[in-house]
Amino acid sequence: MIFTICNLQFTICNPRSRGFTYVALLTAIVIIGISLGAAGKYWQNVMMREREEELLFRGGQYRLAIERYYIAIPGRLQYPQDLDVLLKDSRTASGKRHLRQKYKDPITNEDFEVIRDLTKGNRITGVYSRSDKEPLRTAGFEDPYKEFEGKKKYNEWKFVFTLPTGPPGTAVPGQPVRPPQPGQ
Repeated sequence: MIFTICNLQFTICNPRSRGFTYVALLTAIVIIGISLGAAGKYWQNVMMREREEELLFRGGQYRLAIERYYIAIPGRLQYPQDLDVLLKDSRTASGKRHLRQKYKDPITNEDFEVIRDLTKGNRITGVYSRSDKEPLRTAGFEDPYKEFEGKKKYNEWKFVFTLPTGPPGTAVPGQPVRPPQPGQ
């Protein structure tokens, strides 16, 4: 049935077909919702992988800074007392920088937790994340992070500078070379 009023046409549909458009619209909304949910999971996974890579970078920067601080003054090998001295080493006249900036933990967005060694005068030997989340990456780590393989939580990833074993001046795989001491 078609009615014409002032050049406007109105069509009256069959009463049995009126709900079809509504059901089709609801189906389309459900499909779009499922697709957006899957895309959200995918991007969440991508973002977590990026945060893991950033954790490896930042933790590695702390480990290298502690190493640089340790070997900065020959004959006076020591670990830092706190993280601030990595930003400006007052043991030298020029105030050498071993770390560009203090980094936040990308997983928790808080400061890293420090690892102190009581046998070395309660000095800092490394850092780690406070997160107890399960990492996405559990294998395929390169040196010096081989020990991260199989770890179940981010807080088990310890970025620690340890002295190489062996005589001074010899290379140990995965470890920096310790310069020989004067008189050795």
